[in-house]
Amino acid sequence: MNTLASIDYIIFVLYFILVASYGYYVYRKRKTQEHDSKAFFLAEGSLTWWAIGASLIASNISAEQFIGMSGEGFFVGTAVAAYEWIAAIALIIIAVWFMPVYLKNHIYTMPQFLKTRYNETVALIMAIFWLFLYILVNLTSILYLGATAITGLVGDATAGTPEFQNILHIIMIGLAVFALVITLGGMKVIGYTDVIQVAVLIVGGLATTYLALTVVSEQFGLGKNALAGFKALMQDSPEHFKMILPKPAATTATINDAHNLDIQKYVVLPGIAMYFAGQWIVNLNYWGCNQYITQRALGADLKTARTGLIFAGLLKLMMPVIVMLPGIAAYVLHKHNALPNFNGVKDGAYSAVLGFLPAGLKGLSIAALTAAIVASLAGKANSISTIFTLDIYKKYFGKNDDEKKLVTIGRYTVVAAMILAILFTWNDLLGIGGEGGFTFIQKYTGFISPGVFAMFLLGMFWKRTTGTAAIVGVVLGFVLAIFFNNYAVDIFGKETLLYTAYTYEKMEKGQVVQITEIPFLINMGWSFVITVAAMVGISLAGPKVNPKAFMTDKSMLKLEPRTIALIVVTLMLLAALYIKFW
Repeated sequence: MNTLASIDYIIFVLYFILVASYGYYVYRKRKTQEHDSKAFFLAEGSLTWWAIGASLIASNISAEQFIGMSGEGFFVGTAVAAYEWIAAIALIIIAVWFMPVYLKNHIYTMPQFLKTRYNETVALIMAIFWLFLYILVNLTSILYLGATAITGLVGDATAGTPEFQNILHIIMIGLAVFALVITLGGMKVIGYTDVIQVAVLIVGGLATTYLALTVVSEQFGLGKNALAGFKALMQDSPEHFKMILPKPAATTATINDAHNLDIQKYVVLPGIAMYFAGQWIVNLNYWGCNQYITQRALGADLKTARTGLIFAGLLKLMMPVIVMLPGIAAYVLHKHNALPNFNGVKDGAYSAVLGFLPAGLKGLSIAALTAAIVASLAGKANSISTIFTLDIYKKYFGKNDDEKKLVTIGRYTVVAAMILAILFTWNDLLGIGGEGGFTFIQKYTGFISPGVFAMFLLGMFWKRTTGTAAIVGVVLGFVLAIFFNNYAVDIFGKETLLYTAYTYEKMEKGQVVQITEIPFLINMGWSFVITVAAMVGISLAGPKVNPKAFMTDKSMLKLEPRTIALIVVTLMLLAALYIKFW
């Protein structure tokens, strides 16, 4: 088991003191706004473009990426980088076309968008949806994956033993408390401490990647050379450096069949097909229709918001280097029996690589991992607090409450959400470990993404969309996602014009289980297409221009030279990456 030296603890404590002290400094500076609800929830007008961009990345990159995406890098390879690289284009789209709609119509929360554009019923349904999603999927998975990874590094007990569980629970509570300290200071504290967090996670993440590649280089007798290690990875496992996975035959595969592994990979990342719908829905919904993300930009002016979003897109291009390459390095090392204490479970790949780090760097890498976890927990908790306080409590229970009371309710909500997340994560009640952290989040978020994105997209850009269509859309999208995931194969069979289902076997809790499923990104795509068609049909029965349609200002679509330059640089870098790894 990997243990830490004194210098590792010292580095980690220094990181904690730095973040906490800076957070307290920012909090004291905004003391005059302590009871201003918009300042607390949105940091209105006080975040710079670089703070917005850094905060977006710090809140996005979490245990889901460090542990989950590294695990998918171990399992699949660079194909999983699509989630990061397509996000760069999604952020450009959000910055250019979505932000003007939000800012022109003074939108501060996503339920407020739905109430303004549609009606109170749609807003309430989605507010409740989002609260459940953020607590039961996002907060829980971040806590579970983060605590599991850090426990494996600082503990001295074997996974699965009572000692390991005790350490896991202590670290889980520690992460939650650390996040609470930051969150209770409000959005401005979160935003500016995220600048430190993103610096730590990038420096620590790059150090981990560099050391991992160096270890690979030494394993192949090439000396301590990270570049040689990267080349060795590509030569040893070229199949792990393909962005587009080939479509496997739909024959039933057993656990001892090599074809079985190809199917499992394709189910998670279904080749070129996922680029026609699924990947875009995932990214545009996440970055453009998600309170957790968009509220960082909603308090700024258009120029600042746009620059911050596109800056975040540039940073996203380098994230696979930090969160994916260590997983591929772990795959190659494991393949050559150079990871003796690693059991081959993909979510343990990142921790296994950290075991090679020397004293000091290991502490820095744990600080980077902790920074990612805490920043995400804080951002998610603030979003939960914002939605509950402004879109549920204020409207239905505290219409006459003053600003001080709203901020207090917001803080209580943060604490309650974190306690609920700990309770659901305590013994992995939701089965995050068995599903794989990254896949767990993407799959279950995908149940509501098609309907939500259809509702936002048509609401923004088609003036005819009605409130009735929106209600039908969000419910239908959810029902269709469940239908395709659980029932479509039984009714229509494994091979249709819409999809191909695959049957494979995998180990779950020590037993071989046979699974038949359609790739969830394909499910998401068809759920979205059918939902849009239904919403359009319903809206055509209404007025040609819905009275609640948003006002538009074409002048807000005009881009400044700096913005155009950033977009061009991002697209050129992205094109180069896809040409290289296609």
